[in-house]
Amino acid sequence: MIYYLTIGLLGLLCLSIPVGIVLFLLGFGIDLFFSPFPLTKGLGNLVWSTSENSTLIAIPFFVMLGEILVRSGIATRTYEALDRWVSWLPGGLVHANIATATMFSATSGSSVATAATVATVAMPQAEKLGYDPKLFSGAIAAGGTLGIMIPPSINLIVYGFLTQTSIPRLFLAGLVPGIALALAFILITVLICMLRPSLGGQRRVFALSQMMRALLDLIPIILLFSIIIGTIYKGWATPTEAAAVGVAGAFGIAALFGGISMAMLVEAILGTVKITSMIMLVIMGASFLNFTLASAGIGRELQEFLGGLGLSPLAFMMVIVLIYIVLGFFIETLSLMVVTIPIVVPLVVEQGYDPIWFGILMIVLIEMALITPPVGLNLYVVQGARGKGKMSEVMLGTLPFIAVMLAMVAALIAFPGIALFLPDAMQ
Repeated sequence: MIYYLTIGLLGLLCLSIPVGIVLFLLGFGIDLFFSPFPLTKGLGNLVWSTSENSTLIAIPFFVMLGEILVRSGIATRTYEALDRWVSWLPGGLVHANIATATMFSATSGSSVATAATVATVAMPQAEKLGYDPKLFSGAIAAGGTLGIMIPPSINLIVYGFLTQTSIPRLFLAGLVPGIALALAFILITVLICMLRPSLGGQRRVFALSQMMRALLDLIPIILLFSIIIGTIYKGWATPTEAAAVGVAGAFGIAALFGGISMAMLVEAILGTVKITSMIMLVIMGASFLNFTLASAGIGRELQEFLGGLGLSPLAFMMVIVLIYIVLGFFIETLSLMVVTIPIVVPLVVEQGYDPIWFGILMIVLIEMALITPPVGLNLYVVQGARGKGKMSEVMLGTLPFIAVMLAMVAALIAFPGIALFLPDAMQ
Protein backbone atom coordinates (compact mmCIF):
# COMPACT_ATOMS: atom_id res chain seq x y z
CA MET A 1 0.00 0.00 0.00
CA ILE A 2 2.86 2.36 0.84
CA TYR A 3 4.33 1.64 -2.60
CA TYR A 4 1.12 2.69 -4.37
CA LEU A 5 0.84 5.75 -2.15
CA THR A 6 4.37 6.90 -3.01
CA ILE A 7 3.87 6.35 -6.75
CA GLY A 8 0.55 8.20 -6.60
CA LEU A 9 2.08 11.13 -4.73
CA LEU A 10 4.98 11.55 -7.15
CA GLY A 11 2.73 11.05 -10.19
CA LEU A 12 0.23 13.71 -9.12
CA LEU A 13 3.02 16.16 -8.27
CA CYS A 14 4.53 15.61 -11.72
CA LEU A 15 1.19 16.70 -13.22
CA SER A 16 1.68 20.09 -11.49
CA ILE A 17 -1.43 19.64 -9.36
CA PRO A 18 -1.32 21.89 -6.25
CA VAL A 19 0.11 20.05 -3.26
CA GLY A 20 -2.96 20.58 -1.07
CA ILE A 21 -5.22 19.04 -3.72
CA VAL A 22 -2.80 16.11 -4.13
CA LEU A 23 -3.08 15.32 -0.43
CA PHE A 24 -6.87 15.30 -0.58
CA LEU A 25 -6.82 13.08 -3.69
CA LEU A 26 -4.53 10.57 -1.99
CA GLY A 27 -6.89 10.52 0.99
CA PHE A 28 -9.84 9.86 -1.31
CA GLY A 29 -7.86 7.07 -3.01
CA ILE A 30 -7.11 5.37 0.30
CA ASP A 31 -10.77 5.69 1.32
CA LEU A 32 -11.92 4.20 -1.99
CA PHE A 33 -9.50 1.26 -2.31
CA PHE A 34 -8.06 0.43 1.10
CA SER A 35 -10.52 1.39 3.83
CA PRO A 36 -13.59 -0.67 4.84
CA PHE A 37 -15.21 2.48 6.27
CA PRO A 38 -16.73 5.50 4.44
CA LEU A 39 -14.12 7.96 5.69
CA THR A 40 -15.24 10.86 3.50
CA LYS A 41 -18.38 11.23 5.63
CA GLY A 42 -16.19 12.78 8.31
CA LEU A 43 -14.40 15.12 5.90
CA GLY A 44 -16.38 18.24 6.75
CA ASN A 45 -15.93 17.90 10.49
CA LEU A 46 -12.23 17.04 10.10
CA VAL A 47 -11.50 20.06 7.89
CA TRP A 48 -13.38 22.38 10.24
CA SER A 49 -11.72 21.08 13.42
CA THR A 50 -8.29 21.41 11.80
CA SER A 51 -8.75 24.94 10.47
CA GLU A 52 -10.51 26.54 13.44
CA ASN A 53 -7.65 26.03 15.89
CA SER A 54 -6.70 29.41 17.37
CA THR A 55 -2.96 28.66 17.18
CA LEU A 56 -3.09 28.81 13.39
CA ILE A 57 -4.33 32.41 13.44
CA ALA A 58 -0.68 33.40 13.93
CA ILE A 59 0.09 32.28 10.37
CA PRO A 60 -1.74 35.04 8.43
CA PHE A 61 -0.44 37.64 10.88
CA PHE A 62 3.19 36.68 10.35
CA VAL A 63 2.65 36.46 6.59
CA MET A 64 1.13 39.94 6.53
CA LEU A 65 3.98 41.29 8.66
CA GLY A 66 6.47 40.14 6.03
CA GLU A 67 4.30 41.40 3.16
CA ILE A 68 4.13 44.90 4.64
CA LEU A 69 7.89 45.09 5.20
CA VAL A 70 8.65 43.86 1.69
CA ARG A 71 6.13 45.94 -0.25
CA SER A 72 6.77 49.15 1.67
CA GLY A 73 10.44 49.26 0.67
CA ILE A 74 11.85 48.38 4.09
CA ALA A 75 13.61 45.38 2.50
CA THR A 76 15.62 47.60 0.18
CA ARG A 77 16.66 49.88 3.05
CA THR A 78 17.72 46.90 5.15
CA TYR A 79 19.75 45.41 2.31
CA GLU A 80 21.57 48.66 1.61
CA ALA A 81 22.33 49.13 5.31
CA LEU A 82 23.76 45.64 5.72
CA ASP A 83 25.75 46.07 2.51
CA ARG A 84 27.68 48.86 4.23
CA TRP A 85 28.49 46.65 7.23
CA VAL A 86 29.49 43.30 5.70
CA SER A 87 30.68 43.90 2.12
CA TRP A 88 34.31 44.33 3.27
CA LEU A 89 34.53 40.57 3.84
CA PRO A 90 35.85 38.22 1.10
CA GLY A 91 32.68 37.62 -0.89
CA GLY A 92 31.46 41.18 -0.62
CA LEU A 93 27.78 41.56 -1.36
CA VAL A 94 27.14 37.82 -0.92
CA HIS A 95 27.31 38.42 2.83
CA ALA A 96 24.69 41.15 2.54
CA ASN A 97 22.40 38.53 0.96
CA ILE A 98 22.88 36.19 3.92
CA ALA A 99 22.66 38.94 6.54
CA THR A 100 19.48 40.41 5.01
CA ALA A 101 17.91 36.95 4.82
CA THR A 102 18.77 36.40 8.48
CA MET A 103 17.23 39.69 9.55
CA PHE A 104 14.04 39.19 7.54
CA SER A 105 13.79 35.62 8.82
CA ALA A 106 13.40 37.19 12.25
CA THR A 107 10.21 38.92 11.12
CA SER A 108 8.57 37.15 8.17
CA GLY A 109 8.60 33.52 9.38
CA SER A 110 8.59 32.20 5.80
CA SER A 111 11.56 30.87 3.83
CA VAL A 112 10.03 31.40 0.41
CA ALA A 113 9.03 34.97 1.27
CA THR A 114 12.53 35.67 2.62
CA ALA A 115 14.24 34.24 -0.48
CA ALA A 116 11.90 36.19 -2.78
CA THR A 117 12.55 39.41 -0.86
CA VAL A 118 16.33 39.17 -0.94
CA ALA A 119 16.45 37.90 -4.54
CA THR A 120 14.31 40.77 -5.81
CA VAL A 121 16.52 43.35 -4.11
CA ALA A 122 19.93 41.74 -4.69
CA MET A 123 19.88 40.24 -8.19
CA PRO A 124 20.23 43.54 -10.07
CA GLN A 125 23.55 44.05 -8.25
CA ALA A 126 25.12 40.69 -9.13
CA GLU A 127 25.99 41.24 -12.79
CA LYS A 128 26.76 44.94 -12.35
CA LEU A 129 29.44 44.22 -9.73
CA GLY A 130 30.87 41.09 -11.37
CA TYR A 131 29.76 38.36 -8.97
CA ASP A 132 29.77 34.68 -9.84
CA PRO A 133 26.11 33.86 -10.55
CA LYS A 134 26.32 30.41 -8.94
CA LEU A 135 27.63 31.48 -5.54
CA PHE A 136 25.57 34.67 -5.47
CA SER A 137 22.30 32.87 -6.28
CA GLY A 138 23.07 29.91 -4.05
CA ALA A 139 23.68 32.19 -1.06
CA ILE A 140 20.27 33.82 -1.53
CA ALA A 141 18.49 30.48 -1.81
CA ALA A 142 20.29 29.09 1.25
CA GLY A 143 19.89 32.27 3.29
CA GLY A 144 16.18 32.22 2.58
CA THR A 145 15.85 28.86 4.31
CA LEU A 146 16.59 30.57 7.63
CA GLY A 147 13.03 31.91 7.55
CA ILE A 148 11.71 28.63 8.96
CA MET A 149 14.36 28.32 11.68
CA ILE A 150 14.86 31.75 13.23
CA PRO A 151 11.77 32.72 15.22
CA PRO A 152 9.05 33.58 14.55
CA SER A 153 8.72 30.61 12.18
CA ILE A 154 5.49 29.49 10.52
CA ASN A 155 6.81 25.93 10.25
CA LEU A 156 7.63 25.82 13.96
CA ILE A 157 4.08 27.01 14.69
CA VAL A 158 2.73 24.15 12.56
CA TYR A 159 5.06 21.66 14.29
CA GLY A 160 3.95 22.87 17.72
CA PHE A 161 0.31 22.65 16.64
CA LEU A 162 0.65 19.08 15.35
CA THR A 163 2.73 17.77 18.27
CA GLN A 164 1.12 19.81 21.05
CA THR A 165 4.51 21.14 22.12
CA SER A 166 5.24 24.64 23.41
CA ILE A 167 5.64 27.12 20.56
CA PRO A 168 7.61 29.62 22.70
CA ARG A 169 10.06 26.82 23.62
CA LEU A 170 10.35 25.88 19.95
CA PHE A 171 11.10 29.51 19.09
CA LEU A 172 13.83 29.60 21.74
CA ALA A 173 15.24 26.28 20.54
CA GLY A 174 15.51 27.56 16.96
CA LEU A 175 17.34 30.76 17.83
CA VAL A 176 20.88 29.44 18.44
CA PRO A 177 20.91 26.93 15.52
CA GLY A 178 19.44 29.58 13.21
CA ILE A 179 22.08 32.17 14.07
CA ALA A 180 24.79 29.48 13.96
CA LEU A 181 23.70 28.49 10.45
CA ALA A 182 23.79 32.14 9.31
CA LEU A 183 27.31 32.57 10.69
CA ALA A 184 28.39 29.27 9.12
CA PHE A 185 27.02 30.40 5.75
CA ILE A 186 29.12 33.56 6.05
CA LEU A 187 32.20 31.56 7.08
CA ILE A 188 31.93 29.08 4.19
CA THR A 189 31.52 32.01 1.79
CA VAL A 190 34.65 33.67 3.19
CA LEU A 191 36.63 30.44 2.79
CA ILE A 192 35.44 29.90 -0.79
CA CYS A 193 36.23 33.47 -1.80
CA MET A 194 39.67 33.35 -0.15
CA LEU A 195 40.49 30.24 -2.18
CA ARG A 196 38.94 31.64 -5.37
CA PRO A 197 38.72 35.46 -5.13
CA SER A 198 37.18 35.74 -8.60
CA LEU A 199 33.92 34.24 -7.28
CA GLY A 200 33.43 36.98 -4.71
CA GLY A 201 33.19 40.01 -6.91
CA GLN A 202 34.05 43.43 -5.61
CA ARG A 203 34.77 44.00 -1.91
CA ARG A 204 33.66 47.42 -0.77
CA VAL A 205 34.69 49.39 2.28
CA PHE A 206 32.50 52.27 3.46
CA ALA A 207 33.37 55.17 5.71
CA LEU A 208 32.51 54.77 9.38
CA SER A 209 30.08 57.69 9.14
CA GLN A 210 28.14 55.89 6.37
CA MET A 211 28.08 52.70 8.40
CA MET A 212 26.73 54.49 11.45
CA ARG A 213 24.02 56.24 9.42
CA ALA A 214 23.04 52.87 7.98
CA LEU A 215 22.24 51.65 11.48
CA LEU A 216 19.20 53.93 11.46
CA ASP A 217 17.64 51.67 8.82
CA LEU A 218 18.35 48.55 10.91
CA ILE A 219 17.04 49.78 14.24
CA PRO A 220 13.30 49.47 13.32
CA ILE A 221 13.68 45.82 12.23
CA ILE A 222 15.71 44.92 15.32
CA LEU A 223 13.16 46.70 17.52
CA LEU A 224 10.27 44.90 15.82
CA PHE A 225 11.93 41.50 16.35
CA SER A 226 12.61 42.35 19.99
CA ILE A 227 8.99 43.33 20.58
CA ILE A 228 7.60 40.15 18.98
CA ILE A 229 9.93 37.74 20.74
CA GLY A 230 10.11 39.73 23.98
CA THR A 231 6.33 39.82 24.51
CA ILE A 232 6.17 36.05 23.99
CA TYR A 233 8.94 35.18 26.45
CA LYS A 234 7.85 37.72 29.03
CA GLY A 235 4.44 36.07 29.02
CA TRP A 236 2.73 39.27 27.96
CA ALA A 237 1.36 37.78 24.74
CA THR A 238 0.76 34.45 23.04
CA PRO A 239 2.49 33.87 19.68
CA THR A 240 -0.77 34.82 17.94
CA GLU A 241 -1.10 38.05 19.92
CA ALA A 242 2.57 38.85 19.38
CA ALA A 243 2.08 38.36 15.65
CA ALA A 244 -0.78 40.86 15.70
CA VAL A 245 1.45 43.32 17.57
CA GLY A 246 4.12 42.68 14.93
CA VAL A 247 1.72 43.60 12.12
CA ALA A 248 0.89 46.86 13.88
CA GLY A 249 4.61 47.51 14.37
CA ALA A 250 5.39 46.79 10.71
CA PHE A 251 2.61 49.15 9.66
CA GLY A 252 4.08 51.83 11.92
CA ILE A 253 7.59 51.34 10.51
CA ALA A 254 6.29 51.51 6.95
CA ALA A 255 4.40 54.70 7.77
CA LEU A 256 7.52 56.19 9.38
CA PHE A 257 9.51 55.66 6.18
CA GLY A 258 6.69 56.85 3.92
CA GLY A 259 5.95 53.44 2.42
CA ILE A 260 2.19 53.34 3.07
CA SER A 261 -0.19 53.67 0.14
CA MET A 262 -3.50 52.17 -0.83
CA ALA A 263 -1.88 50.15 -3.62
CA MET A 264 0.72 48.75 -1.20
CA LEU A 265 -1.95 47.74 1.30
CA VAL A 266 -4.02 46.01 -1.38
CA GLU A 267 -0.96 44.07 -2.60
CA ALA A 268 -0.01 43.10 0.96
CA ILE A 269 -3.52 41.88 1.76
CA LEU A 270 -3.80 39.90 -1.50
CA GLY A 271 -0.36 38.35 -0.92
CA THR A 272 -1.35 37.41 2.62
CA VAL A 273 -4.58 35.78 1.44
CA LYS A 274 -2.82 33.77 -1.27
CA ILE A 275 0.00 32.48 0.93
CA THR A 276 -2.26 31.75 3.91
CA SER A 277 -4.75 29.92 1.68
CA MET A 278 -1.98 27.75 0.28
CA ILE A 279 -0.67 26.90 3.75
CA MET A 280 -4.13 26.12 5.14
CA LEU A 281 -5.04 23.96 2.13
CA VAL A 282 -1.88 21.92 2.71
CA ILE A 283 -2.60 21.57 6.44
CA MET A 284 -6.21 20.50 5.85
CA GLY A 285 -5.25 18.10 3.04
CA ALA A 286 -2.52 16.55 5.15
CA SER A 287 -4.89 16.19 8.12
CA PHE A 288 -7.36 14.31 5.93
CA LEU A 289 -4.59 12.13 4.49
CA ASN A 290 -3.27 11.33 7.96
CA PHE A 291 -6.81 10.47 9.07
CA THR A 292 -7.26 8.03 6.17
CA LEU A 293 -3.77 6.57 6.72
CA ALA A 294 -4.57 5.90 10.36
CA SER A 295 -7.99 4.45 9.54
CA ALA A 296 -6.53 2.12 6.92
CA GLY A 297 -3.75 1.04 9.28
CA ILE A 298 -0.88 2.28 7.12
CA GLY A 299 0.52 4.53 9.81
CA ARG A 300 0.48 1.67 12.30
CA GLU A 301 2.18 -0.66 9.80
CA LEU A 302 4.93 1.88 9.18
CA GLN A 303 5.39 2.47 12.90
CA GLU A 304 5.61 -1.28 13.51
CA PHE A 305 8.12 -1.61 10.68
CA LEU A 306 10.38 1.16 11.97
CA GLY A 307 9.96 0.07 15.58
CA GLY A 308 10.69 -3.55 14.66
CA LEU A 309 14.07 -2.85 13.08
CA GLY A 310 15.69 -3.34 16.49
CA LEU A 311 18.03 -0.41 16.01
CA SER A 312 19.79 1.58 18.71
CA PRO A 313 18.41 5.11 19.27
CA LEU A 314 21.32 6.63 17.31
CA ALA A 315 20.96 4.21 14.39
CA PHE A 316 17.20 4.79 14.42
CA MET A 317 17.77 8.54 14.19
CA MET A 318 20.16 8.03 11.26
CA VAL A 319 17.38 6.17 9.44
CA ILE A 320 14.93 9.00 10.13
CA VAL A 321 17.44 11.58 8.86
CA LEU A 322 18.01 9.57 5.69
CA ILE A 323 14.26 9.23 5.11
CA TYR A 324 13.77 13.00 5.40
CA ILE A 325 16.69 13.72 3.07
CA VAL A 326 15.29 11.39 0.41
CA LEU A 327 11.69 12.57 0.77
CA GLY A 328 12.90 16.18 0.64
CA PHE A 329 13.94 15.65 -2.98
CA PHE A 330 10.36 15.00 -4.02
CA ILE A 331 7.87 16.46 -1.54
CA GLU A 332 7.17 20.13 -0.78
CA THR A 333 8.46 21.04 2.67
CA LEU A 334 5.29 21.95 4.55
CA SER A 335 3.55 18.87 3.13
CA LEU A 336 6.50 16.72 4.18
CA MET A 337 6.18 18.01 7.72
CA VAL A 338 2.45 17.63 8.21
CA VAL A 339 2.30 14.18 6.57
CA THR A 340 5.18 12.65 8.51
CA ILE A 341 4.98 14.28 11.95
CA PRO A 342 2.02 12.20 13.27
CA ILE A 343 3.88 9.01 12.35
CA VAL A 344 7.49 9.87 13.09
CA VAL A 345 7.38 12.01 16.23
CA PRO A 346 5.78 9.35 18.51
CA LEU A 347 8.49 6.89 17.45
CA VAL A 348 11.22 9.44 18.08
CA VAL A 349 9.86 10.17 21.57
CA GLU A 350 9.72 6.42 22.28
CA GLN A 351 13.45 6.28 21.54
CA GLY A 352 14.04 8.81 24.31
CA TYR A 353 14.53 11.94 22.21
CA ASP A 354 13.11 15.33 23.16
CA PRO A 355 10.29 16.48 20.81
CA ILE A 356 11.51 20.09 20.99
CA TRP A 357 15.00 19.00 19.92
CA PHE A 358 13.62 16.82 17.14
CA GLY A 359 11.52 19.72 15.87
CA ILE A 360 14.69 21.75 15.33
CA LEU A 361 16.49 18.81 13.71
CA MET A 362 13.52 18.33 11.39
CA ILE A 363 13.56 22.02 10.46
CA VAL A 364 17.23 21.76 9.38
CA LEU A 365 16.32 18.77 7.19
CA ILE A 366 13.34 20.70 5.81
CA GLU A 367 15.67 23.63 5.06
CA MET A 368 17.78 21.28 2.95
CA ALA A 369 14.66 20.23 1.06
CA LEU A 370 14.06 23.88 0.13
CA ILE A 371 17.30 23.99 -1.88
CA THR A 372 17.52 20.46 -3.30
CA PRO A 373 16.03 19.62 -6.71
CA PRO A 374 13.60 18.82 -8.18
CA VAL A 375 11.04 20.53 -5.89
CA GLY A 376 13.24 22.90 -3.84
CA LEU A 377 11.02 25.96 -3.80
CA ASN A 378 13.79 28.46 -3.07
CA LEU A 379 15.63 27.35 -6.20
CA TYR A 380 12.67 28.35 -8.36
CA VAL A 381 12.14 31.61 -6.46
CA VAL A 382 15.75 32.71 -6.99
CA GLN A 383 15.84 31.57 -10.62
CA GLY A 384 12.62 33.48 -11.25
CA ALA A 385 14.17 36.63 -9.82
CA ARG A 386 17.27 36.13 -12.02
CA GLY A 387 15.17 35.91 -15.17
CA LYS A 388 18.03 34.39 -17.15
CA GLY A 389 20.72 31.73 -16.99
CA LYS A 390 20.27 28.09 -16.07
CA MET A 391 18.60 26.59 -13.02
CA SER A 392 21.67 24.36 -12.66
CA GLU A 393 23.73 27.42 -11.70
CA VAL A 394 21.53 28.04 -8.68
CA MET A 395 21.65 24.34 -7.76
CA LEU A 396 25.45 24.24 -7.92
CA GLY A 397 25.65 27.41 -5.86
CA THR A 398 23.74 25.83 -2.99
CA LEU A 399 26.09 22.82 -2.60
CA PRO A 400 28.45 24.45 -0.04
CA PHE A 401 25.46 25.52 2.04
CA ILE A 402 23.92 22.05 1.90
CA ALA A 403 27.21 20.75 3.31
CA VAL A 404 26.90 23.27 6.16
CA MET A 405 23.34 22.06 6.88
CA LEU A 406 24.52 18.44 7.00
CA ALA A 407 27.19 19.51 9.47
CA MET A 408 24.49 21.19 11.59
CA VAL A 409 22.45 17.97 11.55
CA ALA A 410 25.48 16.07 12.84
CA ALA A 411 26.15 18.75 15.47
CA LEU A 412 22.55 18.68 16.74
CA ILE A 413 22.64 14.89 17.08
CA ALA A 414 26.02 14.93 18.82
CA PHE A 415 25.24 17.96 21.01
CA PRO A 416 21.48 18.31 21.65
CA GLY A 417 22.20 21.24 23.96
CA ILE A 418 22.68 23.45 20.89
CA ALA A 419 18.88 23.46 20.57
CA LEU A 420 17.86 22.80 24.16
CA PHE A 421 20.14 25.21 26.02
CA LEU A 422 17.93 28.29 25.76
CA PRO A 423 14.57 26.54 26.38
CA ASP A 424 15.99 24.81 29.46
CA ALA A 425 17.63 28.00 30.73
CA MET A 426 14.36 29.95 30.47
CA GLN A 427 12.36 27.46 32.53
